[in-house]
Amino acid sequence: MTLPQLYLVVLIGCVTVLVSIAAIRATHRLGLPALLVFLAAGMVLGEDGVGIPFEDFELAQVLGTFALALILIEGGLSTRWRAISGQLAPASMLATAGVGVSVTVTALGAHYLLGFEWQTALVMGAVLASTDAAAVFSELRGVGLPKRLSGTLEAESGFNDAPAVILVLAFSAAEGLPNTFELLGLLVWELAVGSLLGLAVGAGGAWLLRRLALPVSGLYPLAVFSLGMAAFAAAGTLHASGFIAAYLAALVLGNSRLPHRAATQSFASGLGWVAQLGMFVMLGLLASPDNLLRMLVPALVLGAVLTLVARPVSAWLSLVPFRFSAKEKALLSWAGLRGAVPIVLATIPRSEHLPGAQSLWDLVFILVVVFTLLQSPTLPWVAKRLGLAQSGVVQEVDIETAPLDAVDGEVLTITVPKGSGLAGIRIFELRLPEGSAIAGVVRVDRLFVPAKADRLRSGDQLIVVTTPRLREATEQRLTALARAGRLARWLGETGKD
Repeated sequence: MTLPQLYLVVLIGCVTVLVSIAAIRATHRLGLPALLVFLAAGMVLGEDGVGIPFEDFELAQVLGTFALALILIEGGLSTRWRAISGQLAPASMLATAGVGVSVTVTALGAHYLLGFEWQTALVMGAVLASTDAAAVFSELRGVGLPKRLSGTLEAESGFNDAPAVILVLAFSAAEGLPNTFELLGLLVWELAVGSLLGLAVGAGGAWLLRRLALPVSGLYPLAVFSLGMAAFAAAGTLHASGFIAAYLAALVLGNSRLPHRAATQSFASGLGWVAQLGMFVMLGLLASPDNLLRMLVPALVLGAVLTLVARPVSAWLSLVPFRFSAKEKALLSWAGLRGAVPIVLATIPRSEHLPGAQSLWDLVFILVVVFTLLQSPTLPWVAKRLGLAQSGVVQEVDIETAPLDAVDGEVLTITVPKGSGLAGIRIFELRLPEGSAIAGVVRVDRLFVPAKADRLRSGDQLIVVTTPRLREATEQRLTALARAGRLARWLGETGKD
């Protein structure tokens, strides 16, 4: 590559990033994930658009795997242990037994309804078995799900990539399908060793970083991400699951009291977006509109099987040992949104030259796009119809300021909806736990610091500064006031659920 060519590539890349970022604002208002913008950008840049040729599925698999590792590390760093600790058992069942059921049902549909050979059908089931955390939570973040459901969805999305990858690789092998005992042994080995290695790297890295005095604060985020990638690479070297190792290492590091944690979170968020953007644009470059149109009907058929049969059956069967209501199971079924992972996994059989792999990839690509368009905008509506969307629920926002990092502070926001018990309450009547404070109120388009006697109004947004130790008590107090007003304590409302 010559220097002028390098300039041109960098210019095209930067313009693509800026246009995609600008388009994300519009898609966010429509309730659509950013992946659609990035995929569209890749297709525009491809041979049928600008004319950039790219057909290297093996390179796409390598780069996609690397990007997924970065995204999982970012997800682990941003996941709160308190939010998922009580839901590890049901999430693990969904990520293991649930994946197995989903693979089986989807493969049956691909074989009997679409006529795929058994090996290709099983690969297709495994490719589509994993849910996408980023896609799900980009839609549900503002809905206010109970912590039980949000924790289960978050943990499941972090765990189920690893079993799906193992199954895709096993089913795509040139020598044919493995027997049941070989497959179970492979799953146990890869998940167990990957989990142990990830936990060990996370714990050891946290111990080391707390005792290192690095000369520049920007080195801490680099060190944390390097530890996550080290766990990923070490597990892969041992033929274990690098994805589960990377996620668990990042989960431990993200929930340890590390120096400059806010800076690390900000760095992780930016790097995660870079990984998503690059990966989706690359996958869009691989797509051919002509091939996609030919697979539209099969994609709709298999997508219906996956969304309306496979995911609900896997969710309901996996959660039998746990006390989830029918409404909760229904929401968990509908929230099985697919995203980046299936498209990346579909490059594996293509690079392994599995018969029918090109049709499989085209089908998965169009399925993800169509059903993202169908499911994403309806997720908040489904949650509300099932009575599982809570109004006036505290939401977390990202913080970068150094003073908050120095005191281990967090910023929360709560919107006062119409009919909320918070409307009409004076600031001094909030009686938040000592150590939590109202930093400001956003009313219409004006930000101000309220006086103690000021009353809250419907539509106000409170900005609350608190600490991890007081966060739960602060959330409970605000939720109780939203439900029962200033007499919440007298009425026995605690906001604990």
